[in-house]
Amino acid sequence: MTRVRKAVLPAAGLGTRNQPAAKATPKNLLNVFDRPMIAHVVAEGRAAGIEHFVVIVGRGQGAIEDYFDHAVELEQGLAERGRAELLEILNDELLGPGQMSFVRQMAPLGLGHAVWCARDVIGDEPFAVMLPDMLMAANPGALSQAMAAHEAVGGNIVVVEPAPEGETHKYGIVALGAETPGFDGRLRAMTGMVEKPPLGTEPSNLLISGRYILQPGIFDALAQHAKGAGGEIQLTDAMVARLAHEPFHALEYEGTTYDCGDALGLLRANVAFALRHTGAGDQARAAVRDLLGAL
Repeated sequence: MTRVRKAVLPAAGLGTRNQPAAKATPKNLLNVFDRPMIAHVVAEGRAAGIEHFVVIVGRGQGAIEDYFDHAVELEQGLAERGRAELLEILNDELLGPGQMSFVRQMAPLGLGHAVWCARDVIGDEPFAVMLPDMLMAANPGALSQAMAAHEAVGGNIVVVEPAPEGETHKYGIVALGAETPGFDGRLRAMTGMVEKPPLGTEPSNLLISGRYILQPGIFDALAQHAKGAGGEIQLTDAMVARLAHEPFHALEYEGTTYDCGDALGLLRANVAFALRHTGAGDQARAAVRDLLGAL
């Protein structure tokens, strides 16, 4: 089985729900406690063994490239001031030469189109898709869990999680088949996907979350540039088209998802990641208590 080495991070969105915070700063560079949200996702990918990240960017998002490059003046200043610990943190964020590519999406035509833009960099091998505004707190990470599932069954892996009670009509919902032994019922064959089904018609209560492992055949479906919901090229439509040709499995991962696509979701992520922080968690907890006590 071909190992998953590459991940696509679609980061070219306009950040409409994060305005005006994302007016001058790319949405995926908005901070989640101690670093930008996209840095948390890259760290998750590195922990899962990803060797090459393909970041899909749009106009005015050069700051994303700059973040993952050397900041020579800053690094020099830290070295001169003896700030070795902070300098080490900055260097840990950097990837090696050739481990990160940036591909321009010329127009915001949808998630499927963003993934399709990476086709020449990905080539003919399976790859991961990681949505940078979906932070998934888990140990091991959500993508690491998906990698383990892929090693067991191959094909395509779609990470899912239970939808909030009574809200399945707001999400893409998967239809399920047989369980895969050894995963405590969390890994099951997928027989279909339904986008925002009316309440009472949903095939399960599991929504499609922000991590995927896909076979390169998905590019054949995306190349049709068929428009779906919202007049955009949807990744879920392409996956449905591939169901007849390739196996798909849904993995109910163990962890908590924080949708950073709006102000409240970003707030929840900031608090949650602060409380989980190895070095500053206790101080963050005390700060939150102080704020709540003052209300």
